[in-house]
Amino acid sequence: MIGRMFGDRSRRAAAGTAGAVLAAGVMLSLTSLPAHADDEPVTLPPLALELADDVACTEASDTTAESRPWTWRALQLTRARQLSSGEGVTVGVVGTGVGTDVPALSGRLTAVGEAGVDCVGHGSFAAGLIAGAAAEDGAVAGVAPAAEVVAARATTERGAPDAATAAAGVRAAVEGGASVIWLGVALRGQHDGLTEAVDEALAADVVVVAPAAPDVSPEQLPAGEELPPRDYWPAAMPQVLSVLDFGPQDVRADGAPLPLAADLAAPGGDVVGIGPEGQGHFLGTGPSLAAAHVAGAAALVRSHAPELDREEVVERLLRPAYPDVVPRLDVVASLTSFLGRPVALPEPEPAVVPPPAPAEPATRALWTAGVGVAVVLVVGALIAVVPRGKARGWRPAGAPAGGGLPDGRALARRP
Repeated sequence: MIGRMFGDRSRRAAAGTAGAVLAAGVMLSLTSLPAHADDEPVTLPPLALELADDVACTEASDTTAESRPWTWRALQLTRARQLSSGEGVTVGVVGTGVGTDVPALSGRLTAVGEAGVDCVGHGSFAAGLIAGAAAEDGAVAGVAPAAEVVAARATTERGAPDAATAAAGVRAAVEGGASVIWLGVALRGQHDGLTEAVDEALAADVVVVAPAAPDVSPEQLPAGEELPPRDYWPAAMPQVLSVLDFGPQDVRADGAPLPLAADLAAPGGDVVGIGPEGQGHFLGTGPSLAAAHVAGAAALVRSHAPELDREEVVERLLRPAYPDVVPRLDVVASLTSFLGRPVALPEPEPAVVPPPAPAEPATRALWTAGVGVAVVLVVGALIAVVPRGKARGWRPAGAPAGGGLPDGRALARRP
């Protein structure tokens, strides 16, 4: 179902995001987008996914985007920043490493082992999407710019995913205090060591976010056909938050790999981000970048409501999501929705039936009412009769005035 939905959208607007990848080894393609206030298009260098052995490490970009990218509006970051900036939360970035000289993460980055060197640049790009702070008067920043970052490796130095390295990186991030982990690999098939490390992180109340499918370059896509959907690891684990991408035209690259299922969709096409050094910007596309945005949102929620546990944070991200075949991340709704737990009502006390009323008061009341009615009737009769009697001088009805019988005969006086 996911494949059909995104496949149809891709065919309707394939030009929207298909252009995003190229280079020696495995790299994303160049794309022009407005980067200045006057909307003059500039070309940002592509984000590398994996470097061939004969390709030099990624250097700083000399191009800077000066207008806010489309992802800022899609994620409603202006409103979200009024509620949370990720302060007090540490996010584990487990990928190709994160450059320790990245200005956007200055003072907030801890690298484990060799993870402070990012030859590829992909891990630094993701860390910037999660927690990068904008340069002075800059327009590009991460979702949670006040969050701390602990960097660990999930790949070789050249960017090739490695399950054992990823497992060690997850454990290092947990030991470094991460309460949210972005795990930027999507492997085919289950790997026991990585599964155990992720389970340990989940048991430690850590939110683990992973791409639901791998990032690929156009030359890796089969021409004229779609890859069959399949599970990718560790996103296929039940308690891992799996994320799929969409671009500025709500589509994915034609033929991009699809998972059997995904929990959330987030902006991941034509994304502007930082490099492994300097203040310049790169352009990237892929589910791993969408997962970085979700990891940043999880950091905002954990900062805004630190009393929530891992499951409650995930619920805050999933339940208010915009409904679609794959629900779409709504950062502001995740911060503002009230998802209360059912309240346990106390057991009701047994009902008390009052004893029947005694009969004597009722009988007394009836007698009192009867006497009252009789008094009213007598008084009423007196009111009607007394005035009439006085008017006749208390003579019988029909008696002549001055005395006598009714037939006119005078009454004899008694001597």
